[in-house]
Amino acid sequence: MSDVPDGLLQPPALLTAGLPGIGGVLKERLEDFIVEEIPAYLPSGAGEHLYLWIEKRDMGAEFFQRQIAQRLNIPTGEIGTAGMKDRRAITRQWVSVPARCEPQLAQLEGDGLNVLSVSKHGNKLRPGHLHGNRFEIVLRNVALTNSLPAILDTIQQQGLPNYFGTQRFGRDQETLRIGWALLHGERVKVGHFLRKLALSAVQSALFNRYLSQRLQDGFFRQVLLGDVMGKWPAGGMFVTSDAVTEQARFDQREIIHMGPMFGSKMRAAEGPAHQCEMKLLEEHQLTLEHFHTGGKLLEGTRRHNLIYVEELQWTAQDGAVTLKFTLPAGSYATVLLAEIMKLTDSTPADGD
Repeated sequence: MSDVPDGLLQPPALLTAGLPGIGGVLKERLEDFIVEEIPAYLPSGAGEHLYLWIEKRDMGAEFFQRQIAQRLNIPTGEIGTAGMKDRRAITRQWVSVPARCEPQLAQLEGDGLNVLSVSKHGNKLRPGHLHGNRFEIVLRNVALTNSLPAILDTIQQQGLPNYFGTQRFGRDQETLRIGWALLHGERVKVGHFLRKLALSAVQSALFNRYLSQRLQDGFFRQVLLGDVMGKWPAGGMFVTSDAVTEQARFDQREIIHMGPMFGSKMRAAEGPAHQCEMKLLEEHQLTLEHFHTGGKLLEGTRRHNLIYVEELQWTAQDGAVTLKFTLPAGSYATVLLAEIMKLTDSTPADGD
């Protein structure tokens, strides 16, 4: 397969690079990483789909869906979820299955799964039907905490760079490597799910590189002429024609500039903002035409360049730090942890 450019393989720039990290070990125990979905809506209580509030323990997203399918004897395509959750963790999330499965629900219990509640709704749960996620994370063997208040204050004041986490790119970045080969027309024997994931990994890596450069250039909190802006926390997009006016709205947290997830239907930036994005493609020997060959898998979109962390709290005791916070859907806790921990290659990050 073609080699992925080194720039896409490097960790993105940190917002708090000037502040020392606290180190520590992540996921030393299963209970050290707890995540709970905040649904976009609650089930109505009536309809053709069962909505199951499920707790899973130490179980990856794909294996989780296969377990539900096998235990209920249904195709995985009939299972609905709003988002994928971490494997090495305790997670709570909504899952929808056909109402006919109700007599078999007892078969779901055990071996890492626990059904906490059951309701009904009129539609199948689909990706994106999610407001956000609430996290409780424990970092153990922390070196120091003196810099932690300054790190968290910076993030609360300026926002968190909305990078994709490293898990997006696969173990040893293999998913990204497959996507890079597919984007360049190479024949790689993969299924539809992995093909979609791999091409998305390329879009995500380019977004990370774009945002990292924007941060390094000093434009993380600055609106550029021609930027595509989006309402916060959600809403329609528009192109900036008056940077001064939109900067004021940005500073009031009404809108946020949005980076490129390159694709055939991506909303185009204009002027200086467009030039920055085209320069990114040129540096990686790509053109927009590369993204016109993937059909619906490469339609593209826009992504908020930063997000605001809510309900952020921390406590320290006996060499461990406990963090509690809420992130919007599609954002990564590991990005926040990277700012806090600032691990080097020799620092143990994960208890897996």
